[in-house]
Amino acid sequence: MTTVDAVLVLLAGTAAGAINAAVGSGSLITFPTLLALGFPPVLANVSNNIGLVPGGAASVWGYRRELADQRRRLLVLGTMSVLGGTAGAVLLLVLPASAFRAVVPALIGVAIVLVAAQPWIQRRLARRREGRAARADVGPGSLLATAVVGVYGGYFGGAQGILLVGVLGTMIDETLQRLNALKNGLVTCVNAVAAVTFLVMAPEQVDWRVVGLIAVGSSVGGLVGSRVGRRLPQPVLRAVIVVVGLVAIVNLLLP
Repeated sequence: MTTVDAVLVLLAGTAAGAINAAVGSGSLITFPTLLALGFPPVLANVSNNIGLVPGGAASVWGYRRELADQRRRLLVLGTMSVLGGTAGAVLLLVLPASAFRAVVPALIGVAIVLVAAQPWIQRRLARRREGRAARADVGPGSLLATAVVGVYGGYFGGAQGILLVGVLGTMIDETLQRLNALKNGLVTCVNAVAAVTFLVMAPEQVDWRVVGLIAVGSSVGGLVGSRVGRRLPQPVLRAVIVVVGLVAIVNLLLP
């Protein structure tokens, strides 16, 4: 790795950490960067995943106020994220990447629709709940959805934050900022357990130079992104999520 390559990876990691904290989809910056620099796809995906774990922890710290009274949610849904992330990481190592990657653009497209329609969906749900018992805070639907997104995140990881916000936003009555904070915690759970799985099952796929550079960059970016994301009005944050999601789809469809 040349000095220029190292600087590019560091900058990509910083940008990814910031985008992950504020929106999600930062892997769609680091992963293509590593491929462009000539790293093999699986090695790039594995090293990128491990390197982004410190950035995820930094974003959780940045959103600690929004997470203070969501510990039960984080614990319950985090368990499903861990299970799903482990399964996804194992799939990455035993299955061809083409099979799962083919459905990634469609998943992100669904998430974009859910994020954009969240206010309307929640208004409809609120009207239906009038005069009825309150909905469970964490129900079977949110548990299943978190596990499925965890599988996706353990396998590829790009835009899993967008998927989480889109899906959970239709199932949990919360502001987008608090859902974003919860998303950061759950994505970090997925990335962390996937990193452990990779280190145990395929240590030869880890480039520690890449891991170190992305870890440093994503940590700085995670702190910056959490400060910016917490100050964005909900309509602006929603618009940013939609735009980033569309860019992610374009990037994935490009040859």
